[in-house]
Amino acid sequence: MMKMTDEELLAVMADPADDPARMERMSNEIGAGFKLMSNRVGKAVAVFGSARPGEDDPRYQEARTLGARCAAAGFAVITGGGPGLMEAANRGAAEGGGTSIGLGIELPREQSVNPYVNLSMSFRYFFVRKLMFIRYASAFVVLPGGFGTLDELFEALTLVQTGKIHEFPVIMIGTDHWSGLMSWITEQLRDQGFIAPDDIRLLHCTDDIEDAVDLIQQCHLRRHGRS
Repeated sequence: MMKMTDEELLAVMADPADDPARMERMSNEIGAGFKLMSNRVGKAVAVFGSARPGEDDPRYQEARTLGARCAAAGFAVITGGGPGLMEAANRGAAEGGGTSIGLGIELPREQSVNPYVNLSMSFRYFFVRKLMFIRYASAFVVLPGGFGTLDELFEALTLVQTGKIHEFPVIMIGTDHWSGLMSWITEQLRDQGFIAPDDIRLLHCTDDIEDAVDLIQQCHLRRHGRS
């Protein structure tokens, strides 16, 4: 698939006359994503995290272990398909004999899908890509990351908070990394009344991968009526 330049992307986004064609592209992309995922994916976990940590970073090894544990529990691992912690989670899943999925996004400075993915698709539209994560995952596991990771974190939280999805754990790995955000959510959002007191329970922050996978399994069983 040919990549669009920055100027081409801006031109397409700015022209209302392109809306009918854009709607058709969106519909086709959603259909292609559903076809790919529904035919190949059973229960799955979406893992988000930074593209920057290398193989020598302890967080890379932690993400790799997470992917392997998810695979051992029978879950496919879905990531954004990039390098760093996404690669590590895909690598762990692939090495554990599981399904390793990469859902990429077309960007001007796009990086290729990491070599540990055995099922992949590249998306033009962020919202379609997010739809695939939500539709086919039983949980979100959020590793340290930047703006994109935070975007995915709060998207999931909003869907759980508003009851659009149920028994869908949102797990943040790395208590030290997430401590500042957790304090802000508690002190600025909960304590000042911007979220309900119980909303803080929608987030699970841990350093224990085994506990995280156990929670994913429990929620999956309840969600599908087999508890």
